[in-house]
Amino acid sequence: MIVMKFLLPSFLALLLAQAHAASPYPEKTPDSPGKRMLDKYLSQQVTEIEAHGSLRDITTAEQWNAERAETRRQLQEMLGLDPLPPRTDLKPIITGTQEAEGILIENLHFQSMPGLYVTANFYRPKEVKEPLPTILYVCGHAVMKDKDGNSLGNKTGYHHHGIWFAKHGYTCLTIDTLQLGEIPGEHHGTHHLNKWWWTSRGYTPAGVEAWDSIRALDYLETRPEVDKTRFGVTGRSGGGAYSWWVAALDDRIKAAAPTAGITSMHNHVVDGCVEGHCDCMYFVNTYRWDYDRVIGLVAPRPLLICNTDKDSIFPIDGVFSLYQSARRLYSLLGAEEDIGLQIAEGPHKDVQPLNIGAFHWFERYLKGADRMVTTDEAAKKCLEPQSLHVFTQLPADQKNQVIDTTFVPAAAPATPPADAAAWAPQRDAWMQALTTKVFRAWPTTAPSVTLTKENSSARDGIRMTAFDIETDSAFRIRLYIAHQEGLRLEDLDLIALNVLDGDGWTQFCETYYSRFGKLIETFPAIKDNPESFKNEKSMFENFKWGMAYVCPRGIGPTAWEGSEKAQTQRLRRFYLTGQTLQSSQVWDIRRTVQGIRQLPGLDKTKLWLTGHRDQAVNALYASLFEDNIARLDLHEMPTSHAPDGPAYLNVLRYLDIPQAAAMAAERTRVVIYTDDKPAWNYLTTTGEALKLEPKQIQLREVVKPGEGN
Repeated sequence: MIVMKFLLPSFLALLLAQAHAASPYPEKTPDSPGKRMLDKYLSQQVTEIEAHGSLRDITTAEQWNAERAETRRQLQEMLGLDPLPPRTDLKPIITGTQEAEGILIENLHFQSMPGLYVTANFYRPKEVKEPLPTILYVCGHAVMKDKDGNSLGNKTGYHHHGIWFAKHGYTCLTIDTLQLGEIPGEHHGTHHLNKWWWTSRGYTPAGVEAWDSIRALDYLETRPEVDKTRFGVTGRSGGGAYSWWVAALDDRIKAAAPTAGITSMHNHVVDGCVEGHCDCMYFVNTYRWDYDRVIGLVAPRPLLICNTDKDSIFPIDGVFSLYQSARRLYSLLGAEEDIGLQIAEGPHKDVQPLNIGAFHWFERYLKGADRMVTTDEAAKKCLEPQSLHVFTQLPADQKNQVIDTTFVPAAAPATPPADAAAWAPQRDAWMQALTTKVFRAWPTTAPSVTLTKENSSARDGIRMTAFDIETDSAFRIRLYIAHQEGLRLEDLDLIALNVLDGDGWTQFCETYYSRFGKLIETFPAIKDNPESFKNEKSMFENFKWGMAYVCPRGIGPTAWEGSEKAQTQRLRRFYLTGQTLQSSQVWDIRRTVQGIRQLPGLDKTKLWLTGHRDQAVNALYASLFEDNIARLDLHEMPTSHAPDGPAYLNVLRYLDIPQAAAMAAERTRVVIYTDDKPAWNYLTTTGEALKLEPKQIQLREVVKPGEGN
């Protein structure tokens, strides 16, 4: 064990080399152009976050003190806790008490909000003559079950910590987590359960863990054995993360020793550590933070950051970089002596050297006893897990298993406006929310679109031209424009931009590849579809129209291969950087529209946008930010972002797809092909209130394959 304020350069170099060598997510040779672009993009996003979302730009104590309150509010918001929920009656109940090794342990539960149960064990000395310093211990992911498979709660796997504290003059409340408590909830919504609506709702189970911890402090304040001026918090792994949440949000914590619960954004996104973590480890990164900002909210209170040197999911290089950043802030605040870093040898495991270091920290800062805790004082397990079980029967009114549906309030059902005067402020508020909360990761300033003509070819009366568009400095996507041979772009009466999903890309290739394969660099396994080509040719012969086709990033030419698990973890990387794949696809559509307008003769040509399924939604939202789009043709479009519509960060806290469609209808003609016309009542009723022309909003029957518009 090493408890230190300084690391010798040679020792640090050794640790960092070990961390890199031991990484379970080694860098792989990119297997496609799309994968190379993705890796570059995510690396650039992390660099931006490090530059603008970390503590690097804090240069004085005065600056931090002026920003601290807003920084804390942002964290509350990103955990779904702004505003904080009501502090309702905790309704605590003690269900059993036992004595062991001169201490008393109570089995209890309380409700952090009505129906959200927290099961816990309270440890205290048998004799308590005066209020004692108190530890809130939050648990990592320990699976503890009885012989029948019922959860005993992960608190039973960490009971040795509570025993140590009680035997050394503290009280300690050890609380279960949502997922592995006695009433099993869920931590894995985006990890492997495809609950991407969590992202759209702005929900993370990290918020539940933070709130349960805050309410645990509320409960402790009611106990006569507790000195509420001397609260400490610790826990490892998941519990390390929850230690950060409560210490950052609640100044009642006077000393903290989070263990193996935090590392850098670079580790999570670029190095792939996200793959080893469930959702409880992450806030919804609306404001695009690196994790040192969480540490900053603990300053200047005493803080010991604990980690092992071979932890594969909290690598030592990232932990040390955050420590350095936080230590600089502590120095600015005149509290450099109150931050420590402890590195123990070992993997991601509850090793005794880490525990002893944390014990020493609390002895020093909660008792004023600056003594080294010896190895013979190590915490030891001595209780049967079953004896710490709280419930004999789970409560019928529990909401633990469905808390994800209510913890973060969704926007209230939208009521159509009475008239244009009532509509304007609502529309403006939604646009503000989309700009600052949903699509915040988009560049605030962007250079003109770089559009390069790659090749052009004519066959069977059709000319197709391929252009490459740099939608940002990492992604280069392909735009195809087809029209009647002999026409110039400036001769076209209409350009229709088809935003393709995977199925659309396949259909495009089936239609055109046999004739224009040299222009189409990558393609799925295809069969030629001469009937589809015939229909396109007929259209071009009868109308001076151009048909443009684009696949946003991750589709068609820029698709990244891999297993379903690999694809899921890539989506989670977007999420950690404060965006989603779909929101970045909306950006690609916007940039494509801008690129088309740069082509000679197309700056004022009538432009339509069309898409199917999720890409219809992406096209819809893109139209809200680009002017002079004459019409939207939206096929098989989901009616909501939940449960299966495209995921955008936080969007359901403000509006849903029908409201976005109503906003678009003010700006452009909206044609929706749907078999569920009642789902669009908000859109049609709003159109009537705004006195829009009847053709401005049209609901049509779904177009079957082979049918026209």
